[in-house]
Amino acid sequence: MDATISEILQFIEENDVKFIRLAFCDIFGNQKNIAIMPTELPRAFEHGIHFNASALRGFLNVDASDLLLFPDPSTLSVLPWRPTQGRVVRFYCFIRYPDGTPFEGDGRHMLREAGRRARQAGYAITMGTASEFYLFELDENSHPTTIPHDHGEYFDVAPLDKAENVRRQICLTLEEMGIQPESSHHEQGPGQNEVDFRYAEALAAADNFVTFKSVVKSMALSSGLFASFLPKPLQGAPGSGLHLSVSILKDGQNLFHPSFEQADEGRRFVAGILRRAAEMTIFGNPLTNSFQRLGEYEAPKYITWSHQNHSPFLTVPLAAGGLANRMKVRAFDGCINPYIVFALLIHAGLDGIDQKLELPPACDENLFTASDAVRAQYQSLPVSLCDAVRCAKDSAFIARYLPRKAREAFFAAKQAEHDRVALADDRFAAERALYFERY
Repeated sequence: MDATISEILQFIEENDVKFIRLAFCDIFGNQKNIAIMPTELPRAFEHGIHFNASALRGFLNVDASDLLLFPDPSTLSVLPWRPTQGRVVRFYCFIRYPDGTPFEGDGRHMLREAGRRARQAGYAITMGTASEFYLFELDENSHPTTIPHDHGEYFDVAPLDKAENVRRQICLTLEEMGIQPESSHHEQGPGQNEVDFRYAEALAAADNFVTFKSVVKSMALSSGLFASFLPKPLQGAPGSGLHLSVSILKDGQNLFHPSFEQADEGRRFVAGILRRAAEMTIFGNPLTNSFQRLGEYEAPKYITWSHQNHSPFLTVPLAAGGLANRMKVRAFDGCINPYIVFALLIHAGLDGIDQKLELPPACDENLFTASDAVRAQYQSLPVSLCDAVRCAKDSAFIARYLPRKAREAFFAAKQAEHDRVALADDRFAAERALYFERY
């Protein structure tokens, strides 16, 4: 909802809104919020709402803990699953220090700055997500289990697919919140599902993805289920990924036209992303569990590209008439901080254009079944969380676009996660304790 502050205040008064959630993500992409009363909203817009950042993992030390939330008026949304009497609305917020300067760990600010760089260079970038997730049963105490909700397979229908009603409620709820789903279906794994929704400007797309995850978990819970975005929640079953489609326009024209082979700037944009793929892995695949997914069940492991082959890191699909309208990154998973990941992708692509990078030849080999000699031609993504941390720490690209405090806090937390799992007698049990209920 785009509205002025005065229009928002009028909407709040006329629609029996009693609670206002000020939402944001920590640096790991986990949504947080504080609820305020309507009388506090004018103060929030003007002066911000204080919170203790030292209580949030990866934010600030105790000696510098004061931060303020400033609601973004364009993100007003009613939460449809809350009561109609005494309604609840939500804003996403920017995070600032008391002196008004942006907080280094505010991913929304990082993405807004990346979008501003693109616009100043004459580019309009939109993104759309297709996200997979599992639905699991709850036990008698309402705690999540790893028992799948059903045993359906790809594109199955009821009764094998037991999640039709859950997906229906997810899509209807997203529509009520102004987010347009495009399709939904059962995925390959038992209890695994996917919902795709329409592209949007990058900051809105990141907000939409955070909303989507919240809606999925809320609708699953209301159906007596637990929704998990963990990349590899079941051993021996397909992992869950996040496919990110990216379109880029200049002066209203798609940068991949008239054909991708002739689209110099579009090819350079893709080349820039491929060049930084390994360095961005810690943010696109941020859990120890993420690396159990890569390299199997169509989850890419090698840094290359293709038009139709699904085994590379990135595809540039051909639409009707042989035209390429977008690129699709296939390696990420749903546990990302979308603001940081989308910002880094934009910067990597724009750097590719600025530096006139050459796109290597497409890979049309099936890299899941290819020989070792074929696979050796391509660089692979980092093979563990520890390797991904090391790769990002050594990256001048990451240092250029991610503030020092944010990246140091992120790297330290991820190294600690790696060490905890690596030292455990039972790696799967350690990951479950560390991640399962959180993601």
